[in-house]
Amino acid sequence: MTPASARLGVVRFPGSNCDRDVLSLAQVAGYQADFLWHLDHFNIQDYQALVLPGGFSYGDYLRAGALSARSPVMNSVRDFAKRGGPVLGICNGFQVLTEAGLLPGALVKNSSLRFRDGWVDLVPENKSSFWASQHSQWKVGGQLKLPIAHGEGRFYSPPDLLRQIEDSGQVWFRYADNPNGSLANIAGVLNETGNVAGLMPHPERALWDWMGSEDGRGFLR
Repeated sequence: MTPASARLGVVRFPGSNCDRDVLSLAQVAGYQADFLWHLDHFNIQDYQALVLPGGFSYGDYLRAGALSARSPVMNSVRDFAKRGGPVLGICNGFQVLTEAGLLPGALVKNSSLRFRDGWVDLVPENKSSFWASQHSQWKVGGQLKLPIAHGEGRFYSPPDLLRQIEDSGQVWFRYADNPNGSLANIAGVLNETGNVAGLMPHPERALWDWMGSEDGRGFLR
């Protein structure tokens, strides 16, 4: 599948604020892209990939991503993922996917208890079956530069689950310099089959070199 022949859905929740950025990222990467509302059920056969964008869905009430994980649209997202469809959650989208049980672990308050934003260096740990696998700068052990903007981005899991994540190769990215206290410096994880991915930094905010990096487009190629 090439981007030119693929249709990508961007799932929007009340409080999403990176949805238009993700739509632009998809279009720059060559996809046909549509918005999908949180109350919608959609035909999973109409899409070849889904992205859950960043923001503060439902105002981060209860726990970040917890209410969105129970939105009607997530029933379709789960069906899509179970059939092997590629799903990417960015920042708040990552939180939604963990709350929905589609990714392991949880995202909790930063160790500093403060919102963090800025640029970070990421170390790729594993290729997924879809996301970023064709990126020209993708090298396990190399580094990518992307921005972060989160208050609850610290990856956490119980020791036994963390060991399972490590042993099964589900760590997708690690921080070169941990900005939020994430266990094992984890910045992104995959599900066991590699089609669902979560990433705390924002590739959609790194489309062009004048933004500080041009690595962002590779996540949809």
